[in-house]
Amino acid sequence: MRWSCKSLRRLAEELQEQGHCVSHVVVGQLLKTERFSLQGNAKVIEGNQSPDRDAQFEHISATVSAALALGKPVISVDTKKKELVGQFKNGGKEWHPKGDPTHVKVHDFVDPDLGRASPYGVYDVGADQGWVSVGTDHDTAAFAVLTVRRWWYAMGKPRYPKARELTIAADGGGSNGHRVRLWKLELSRFAREAGLNIRVCHFPPGTSKWNKIEPRMFSYITMNWRAQPLISQQVIVNLIASTKTKSGLTVRAELDTSSYPKGIVVTDVEMAEVKLEPNKFHSDWNYRILSG
Repeated sequence: MRWSCKSLRRLAEELQEQGHCVSHVVVGQLLKTERFSLQGNAKVIEGNQSPDRDAQFEHISATVSAALALGKPVISVDTKKKELVGQFKNGGKEWHPKGDPTHVKVHDFVDPDLGRASPYGVYDVGADQGWVSVGTDHDTAAFAVLTVRRWWYAMGKPRYPKARELTIAADGGGSNGHRVRLWKLELSRFAREAGLNIRVCHFPPGTSKWNKIEPRMFSYITMNWRAQPLISQQVIVNLIASTKTKSGLTVRAELDTSSYPKGIVVTDVEMAEVKLEPNKFHSDWNYRILSG
């Protein structure tokens, strides 16, 4: 049973070998009588969990609620799944004349001329607005912070002209991971430039789905471009920018063709420039970067 596929016909054949006169139809009826049904795998096992997971969720919730109550900007940031650019299949279904589906390539091999797109998003929790930079190079901390910077000057600062502190909720890994030195260094440079203290709260490992940008923005972007081949970077930008919801979500998107080299080493001397104020609770996940 463990190492073979037991279809109705295979089960019927094995019962027949044991002397039972039964068809696959009857086997199916018997299984249903015994409350069996066809089921796929369920993603519910989250692996090893930090003992402070729940406490960190409570800390993030309290920090975000306090900032919103004072009218301060709060953003949720993350990188959306990298997308192949070209005439490739995109999940979902759309209305088309019967028998006339959109034709796409059979194999999903990267087109060397088009490459991949890396959408990095910023979701303004209080305003229900988003910004996405569609990068054509590596997803690095420099790319992530530049996206935050672009959001701030294009959308954040006009909405929060008197703000002196920005709260960021981010995943624990990736380009904005809590161990990434470049993330903290680039945030420090942005903080000094914008005159903002930046409070950062990282979600515990393996809990990225609880980051608000996932259900409140990325999910709607995915629904908006379902069954649409992402044939160019500009098509991706336009599909993201046209994402809206009845609750009021709007998204702005821009193409970022800049180069973001990987493997940049941040020295101890550079890290000394960062005015880091660790939080008393889990200072690796929660900290504030001062502007001056």
